[in-house]
Amino acid sequence: MHSQILNFMEYSKLVAVTGLPGLFELISSRGDGAVVRSLDDNKTQFISGRVHNFSHLESIEVYTQRENVNLVDVFNAMEKDGGSLPDAKDNDAVKKYYEKVYPEMDFERVYSSDMKKMVKWFEALKKHNVEIKLSELPEETEETVEEVKEEPVAETKPKKRAAKKKSE
Repeated sequence: MHSQILNFMEYSKLVAVTGLPGLFELISSRGDGAVVRSLDDNKTQFISGRVHNFSHLESIEVYTQRENVNLVDVFNAMEKDGGSLPDAKDNDAVKKYYEKVYPEMDFERVYSSDMKKMVKWFEALKKHNVEIKLSELPEETEETVEEVKEEPVAETKPKKRAAKKKSE
């Protein structure tokens, strides 16, 4: 049953957290942080937004010789290559790997630490059978949430003003 849950993990719900290794599935977000589940050990925990930043994998871009590309493009090239991944601890091996798999990458602006992270993340995605694809749903959901939030605010303002006038 444990592996079935992981098979349905969506790429759009995955985040990287600054200062913490690995990838996390975003369970819920709050104003002061988020509840996440680690892909490495499956532990669920609250991460403070005051201490850490969250980056949705869908929003990460990679520098190239021309225009930036989404991380999905790099992952797809890695998958298409099908070869073995380099040892993430070996800077030269990692750079040579990306020179072969994604030669358009801007190697002067993409740090070796970021290239290593991409290798580790790709390994984690493959291990958990996550389908690497972008979704359009988060944008639509955000718009709906914004609309709902705006209406109650507009309704409560006149009531507060009226209450102030009565007290004056």
